[in-house]
Amino acid sequence: MQKNIFIAKDIVKQFGNYTALNYVNLEIPEKSIFGLLGPNGAGKTTLMRIINQIIAPDSGSLIFDGNKLKREDIAKIGYLPEERGLYKKMKVGEQALYLAKLKGMSNKEAIEKLKYWFEKLKILHWWNKKVEELSKGMAQKIQFVVTIIHEPKLLIFDEPFSGFDPINAAIIRKEILELRKNGTSIILSTHRMESVEEICDHIALIDKGVCILQGEIEKIKNDFRNSTFLVELKTENLSLPKNFEIIKKENKEYQIQTKDNTSANDLLKVLLQNGEIISFKEKIPTMEDIFIKAVNDE
Repeated sequence: MQKNIFIAKDIVKQFGNYTALNYVNLEIPEKSIFGLLGPNGAGKTTLMRIINQIIAPDSGSLIFDGNKLKREDIAKIGYLPEERGLYKKMKVGEQALYLAKLKGMSNKEAIEKLKYWFEKLKILHWWNKKVEELSKGMAQKIQFVVTIIHEPKLLIFDEPFSGFDPINAAIIRKEILELRKNGTSIILSTHRMESVEEICDHIALIDKGVCILQGEIEKIKNDFRNSTFLVELKTENLSLPKNFEIIKKENKEYQIQTKDNTSANDLLKVLLQNGEIISFKEKIPTMEDIFIKAVNDE
């Protein structure tokens, strides 16, 4: 049985009359990438701040690494918020060293690890530049490094790809996967559903302060399958019985849904009666499809 690095039980958080989190329960498996998803204002940032002990819940319990979350556990957590905050007038290396030492690292250890990461990400030549001289994406790389530098057991990334061009987004994505491979547990909040598809093992979807969907990503995708198939034929005129519905048509390409317990084989038999089949495959729902359907059905 897989161990959970973090468990939230019945978490409630209110701001005046507004309920940001309403009895939220989460189980975040160890050594996994856990996608924390939801529309703007759903409560994701509030939950991440609670995990990082920036704010406290009104009620509920938080379990970290098998024990009740304690103040000293903050040293084992790294948090990259969506709102970045580097001191613009400070030099990059000076600031990175300062932030690393705040996390409890010695001067020698901090310099060694910062130099390692700066070289790995090919940014060592930025060491003596001022932060104000950097682009948003360049500053993002610095913040990524200072978030992971103390090798925490749990990393929380809020929109880590924001501000990156595709090449640098791919570099950070690769580093996040490497961190998981080396045993780090990661919470990832992003609106980029393609990134969720590529790197997340589990997800939770929060809407209006309530967790409406949670689980292993492949199982969730399987649960949302709806017997829809993508078909390309040689004919543009397709006639189907009532237990098959053409959802979408574009030239000779069709999106067809089977109904009344009919199978893919049943559909294939009918299609063969209409002419030659060029391609035939099931349409597996994407995370974007699932996100939209789950939120709209609420």
